[in-house]
Amino acid sequence: FKGGDTCEYLLSSGRFLGEKVWQPHSCMMHKYKNSEAKNCLIDKHIVFIGDSRIRQLFYSFTKLINPQVKEEGNKHGNILFEDKSASIKVDFLWYPEVNGSMRQRIKSWTEGSVAKPHIIVAGAATWSIKIHNGSNEALTQYKINITSIAPLLEKLAKSSDVYWVLQDPVYEDMLSESRKMITNEKIDAYNEAAVRILNSSSRNSKAKVKVFSVSKLIAQETIMKSADGLHLPESSRDTNAMILMNVYCNKIMKPIDGSCCQPQPPLTLIQKLAFCFFTLSIIGYLILSLIHRNNYRKNKSCTDLESGEEKKPAISPPNVSTLEMLLHSFCKLGLIMTYFYLCDRANLFMKENKFYTHSSFFIPIVYILVLGVFYTENTKETKVLNREQTDEWKGWMQLVILIYHISGASTFLPVYMHIRVLVAAYLFQTGYGHFSYFWIKGDFGVYRVCQVLFRLNFLVVVLCIVMDRPYQFYYFVPLVTVWFMIIYVTLAVWPQIVQKKANGNCLWHFGLLLKLICLLTCIYFLSYSQGTFEKIFSFWPLSKCFELNGNVYEWWFRWKLDRYVVFHGMLFAFIYLALQKRQMISEGKGDPLFSSRVSNGLLFLSVVSFLTYSIWASSCKNKTECNELHPSVSVVQILAFILIRNIPGYVRSVYSSFFAWFGRISLELFICQYHIWLAADTKGILVLIPGYPMFNVLVSTFIFVCVAHEISQITNDLAQIVVPKDNSTLLKRLLCIAGFFSGLLLFSAMQDQPRH
Repeated sequence: FKGGDTCEYLLSSGRFLGEKVWQPHSCMMHKYKNSEAKNCLIDKHIVFIGDSRIRQLFYSFTKLINPQVKEEGNKHGNILFEDKSASIKVDFLWYPEVNGSMRQRIKSWTEGSVAKPHIIVAGAATWSIKIHNGSNEALTQYKINITSIAPLLEKLAKSSDVYWVLQDPVYEDMLSESRKMITNEKIDAYNEAAVRILNSSSRNSKAKVKVFSVSKLIAQETIMKSADGLHLPESSRDTNAMILMNVYCNKIMKPIDGSCCQPQPPLTLIQKLAFCFFTLSIIGYLILSLIHRNNYRKNKSCTDLESGEEKKPAISPPNVSTLEMLLHSFCKLGLIMTYFYLCDRANLFMKENKFYTHSSFFIPIVYILVLGVFYTENTKETKVLNREQTDEWKGWMQLVILIYHISGASTFLPVYMHIRVLVAAYLFQTGYGHFSYFWIKGDFGVYRVCQVLFRLNFLVVVLCIVMDRPYQFYYFVPLVTVWFMIIYVTLAVWPQIVQKKANGNCLWHFGLLLKLICLLTCIYFLSYSQGTFEKIFSFWPLSKCFELNGNVYEWWFRWKLDRYVVFHGMLFAFIYLALQKRQMISEGKGDPLFSSRVSNGLLFLSVVSFLTYSIWASSCKNKTECNELHPSVSVVQILAFILIRNIPGYVRSVYSSFFAWFGRISLELFICQYHIWLAADTKGILVLIPGYPMFNVLVSTFIFVCVAHEISQITNDLAQIVVPKDNSTLLKRLLCIAGFFSGLLLFSAMQDQPRH
């Protein structure tokens, strides 16, 4: 909104989310770990110079480097800290007044013979108020002294980071008698003088002394919890120290969830080429549209000069050519990708940290469930897991996952474990759907494989190029892609066993079960052999797809977390289709799936199983231990839900068109949320309208859903063009796609060289 210097915002404005989480205005603050702080400050010398409040800030800062630091030593003397492992020096110099002594110390750093500190944090005033009993003469002398110090600080600011900490307000009711003269009115006068003098002395904005005024805002909210009315509570000074760390380290460490003080990343070669491609597509489409429109207008009406009557149009309106449809799709996609880039790569829109509360998660859940129930319609067919029902299932799961992400509910373990089941249910549907198709249709042709791979991966490939992110970053798409290929290979390799062949000889059913057992054995082996798994996916060019941060551990973790659920989906499909073929289940409209006794028994067992899993997930104490059990037990709640949803005939015969609509664009919703609904690669929240959180969510959500729907349409249109049914044409397209990815790998290698 104001050209957006996020460093300035970080140092001067913000608000509390809850009681302890500080949210800077317009940007996100990273929470630095000790190891990250050391890596950032390696070989650095930091100096805190001032009074007891600066000493508090010094201790909080050193604890970010070494949490074992104790607040001991001479309170009214210098305190030195050194971390030898990272060659970090942090000094506190006791100068409680802005006077000649402080000026002399600062001046010594400006002289060539003395090594300058890399970071200087200074501030003082309350001692001047206390010693001189709040007199106006003391304020006048303070102005004179700070005026003499300002040029020296400016000189240091050319080579070091210099911060002047404004004085925090006090809680006057708690002050001791000896400090009663320290009033907020006096503090404001001293702060006003410091800001006016430091800002007026600055001639070069790049060498400006940074005024640390955000501490005042933090103190206004927390000073009531002070032990003596003067010094901040520990949580507040820890926040100030974290802000200091973000100001200095974000531009060095470039954390994803620390957008404050981070410069806009430069465009890569691949991004520039993508920009040129989309620009040419837009220009090409506009030219083609103008040509077609002019031709149509010329031939629209032709008057017969003899009769004076108007003849019928000489030609019909032109049909949309393949080229025009292609350019039209890329034109729309180019505009959408521009929006993606502006939202999450350019420093144009604001970003904020997530903050979880139970109400921010559960109230929207109740709201969408009510909406979903309101839009209830009859299904076209009443089979188990029919198309409308699976779309509905995907839809409500996707909406719950979106609410989970924007509310930051991953910090609440019971919610996290239930969301893990929803992700597993998506993969269960992958196993169920693809197995059913291959088993019933027996279609193992290249066209089917290419169609599925294109629809799954098109958007992600475009985002990898435009947003400069690795393929594995969008972890769910690699997951479903690999599992689709595993299902295909399992069923396509000799002997190909399909339903038509198995109906002629029951022994083929055992052959298929043997295949599934072999698949389960391979999954089990790889899940307990991390080395073998990583070797397989570390081979080039597979490593380019599955590496994240230089290794494939993230891919290993994601795959292992839901390693059995696709197999469970395939096995369920096989059993269900076998029962259906032998007419052992009743799928008529309004009919229960089994006999009354069996149906009631299974329903009771399903409800008990569903609730038992929820109780177990809610009692989880440790995420690591629960993740270990999750692959084996998640299928319990999935199967329980399927039976509850399908055994009663009436329930099976209706579906929510509201949820089904979202289900048909669930993949696009899942991927688009990374950049145009959330921000900083899902770590924060996109802010289009600052100051109005609810209105902002409404607007950004509306745009997000419309964009996801449009991308779904574009993907479907392009799939028809890029993946034709004719085998010879398809082969040519595949060669072109292979050439495209070869070029992409080449350009990727070229731009990776300067990075390394």
